[in-house]
Amino acid sequence: MNIPEAFARTIRDVYGDRGKTWLQNLPDLIRQCELRWSITVLLPYQLSYNYVAPAIHSDGTPLVFKAGVPNPELSSEIDSLRLFDGQGICRLLASDAALGILLLEQVRPGLMLSTLKDDEAATSAAAAVMRQLWRPVPSVYNFPTVQRWAEGLQKLRRYFHGGSGPFPNKLVEEAEDLFESLLVSMETPVLLHGDLHHYNILSSTRQSWLAIDPKGVVGEPAYEVGALLRNPFWLLESADLAAITARRIDQLSAELHLDRVRIRDWALAQAVLSAWWALEDHGHGWEGAIAFAQAISQIK
Repeated sequence: MNIPEAFARTIRDVYGDRGKTWLQNLPDLIRQCELRWSITVLLPYQLSYNYVAPAIHSDGTPLVFKAGVPNPELSSEIDSLRLFDGQGICRLLASDAALGILLLEQVRPGLMLSTLKDDEAATSAAAAVMRQLWRPVPSVYNFPTVQRWAEGLQKLRRYFHGGSGPFPNKLVEEAEDLFESLLVSMETPVLLHGDLHHYNILSSTRQSWLAIDPKGVVGEPAYEVGALLRNPFWLLESADLAAITARRIDQLSAELHLDRVRIRDWALAQAVLSAWWALEDHGHGWEGAIAFAQAISQIK
C-alpha cells in the first residue's frame, strides 16, 4: 500500500508519534474494515487530514470509506451526521469512533460546488444546503462550540509571547474584539456544519447539492457563512475580492434572513482564526486567510 508522502507528512505534523503509529497500522486497519463490513476499499481520493477512498459493498452498493487518527473531531463528525440524518448532507452508513472509521453515502455525480462558474448561483446553492442542515442543539452533547474555537486566538498570543507573529497585529486585535462582542450577543445556537465551503458541497442525484465532512459545531447561523466566503481558492487572488465578498454578504443576508453586519464580523474573526490554525498545524498556508481578513475589514 502506497501512502502519499504529502498525506503522511500532514498526519505526522498534526499528530506526531501517534500519527506515525497510525500510518504504520493503516494497511492492517483497512483490511480489518473490509472484512468487518464486507467492503472492498479502492484507491484513495486526493488526501488531506484523513484517508478517504471509494469503496464497494459486497452487494454492489458504492460508498465512501473514511479513516482518521481517532480524535474528538471525528467523533463530532459522526454525531453530527447522525443528527443531520441525510438532510442536505451525505448519509452515515456505519461508524466506529474508537477506530476513527466512517462509512458514508457516495455522493454522485459528486462535482464540487467550485465547478459552478456562476458565483451567485453557487452562493444560492450553498445557502439552500445551510437551511436544510441547521438543527436545534440536543440537551446533552459533546460538540465543540464557537466559544471554544475562539480560544485559539489566546493560544496564538501565548505562542508569540503576547505578540501576533507574522499576522498584522491590528487584524488580530480586531478579531479578538469581534469574537468577544459576538459571543456575548449570540443568537440561539444551533448545530452547524462548521466548515461549509465550495469543496465540501457536492452535486447529487438525490438532492441537487449535498454537504460532506461536517465538523459539527454549536453556534449561531451567521457563524456558518465564514468558510463559504473564503472560498473557492481563486477568490483570494482576485483583485475584486472585497467587492465580490460584499455582494455575497448581501445575497446571503437576504436568502438566509441573517444580519449582514454579523455575517461580516464573524467572517473576519473566523479568517484570522483560520490563519492561526494553518500556522499551528503546518507552519505555513495562512497567507490566503489573512488576505481575506484584510479585504473584508474594508467592508462596513
